[in-house]
Amino acid sequence: MDGLLIIDKPVGPTSHDVVARIRRLLGEPRIGHTGTLDPLASGVLPLVVGRATRLARFLSSADKVYEATLHLGIATDSGDRSGTPVGTPYVGPMPDAPTIDRALDAFRGRFLQRPPDLSAKKIGGKRSYKLTRARARVRDRAGPGSETALAETTLQTLAPVAVTTHAISVVSVSDCDVTLTVECSAGFYVRALAADLGERLGVGAHLSALRRTRSGDATLSTAIELAETDDRAAGYSRVLQALVPLDEMLPGLTAIRLTEHGIRKVRSGRDVMSSDVEGNVPPALMEREVDRKGEDWYRLMDGAGHLLALGRPVSGSSLLHPSLVLV
Repeated sequence: MDGLLIIDKPVGPTSHDVVARIRRLLGEPRIGHTGTLDPLASGVLPLVVGRATRLARFLSSADKVYEATLHLGIATDSGDRSGTPVGTPYVGPMPDAPTIDRALDAFRGRFLQRPPDLSAKKIGGKRSYKLTRARARVRDRAGPGSETALAETTLQTLAPVAVTTHAISVVSVSDCDVTLTVECSAGFYVRALAADLGERLGVGAHLSALRRTRSGDATLSTAIELAETDDRAAGYSRVLQALVPLDEMLPGLTAIRLTEHGIRKVRSGRDVMSSDVEGNVPPALMEREVDRKGEDWYRLMDGAGHLLALGRPVSGSSLLHPSLVLV
């Protein structure tokens, strides 16, 4: 069984919990997710099954769309409602929608975002959230102001990384709650946006609810609810019905149909020439004849439309190199 399964993850289970459940249901160990959703978040969680696991990186790097609710007035150490409140709660008048929208200008486009300390990012090979919690335990045992606690708080932290928001819109403002839609690049932390926006507004804020509505080409319209897999027999049938075949994955990549000779080349990992392509070579690929940097990916298909490999342009007389062979 190979393909893409889109789950509408509920609030509660981790992304790993969802993967483990589908593995048990299908009896297939080769299943992975392509973009973590925290337990408090819901929505689109694409799972790759079987040979499709080899395509996971192309899905993980896709843009995402979220609907996020921020609670103004108090910040937390995690950036969301699961964390411990930090600082003094704000008790003054809350900013209105135009003020919030103007403050969001600092987070539109490309900018540097520091990931939350309580995240799965790694520092020196160790998860940041584990290091952060270990430092907190040391500080608690040593007492505030001690040399040990001071040394622990000066350990290396996560460095800011470049992220991009393609659009941020204020949907509604009600008392202390602000609802946003955020279209962003992979690696963007909405929790960090909540904390940073609260700081910029001077009132503090944390993420109180998050729902992912799109991840790349995957949307809620084609997702199945996790509860639909509660019954083993019915769940298995439902997954088979919803599974996007391997041949239909990555529709945004141009498909190149190959001759029988080209298919044999791909199977052995050899470069494909223009003469190995059925029909005309796409103009965009021919224009790269002189200077190919290997930045584009193409789906290499057989005559029946089965996905054989993903290829990248190469320099010289060859056309494409099958960099990721699936057959």
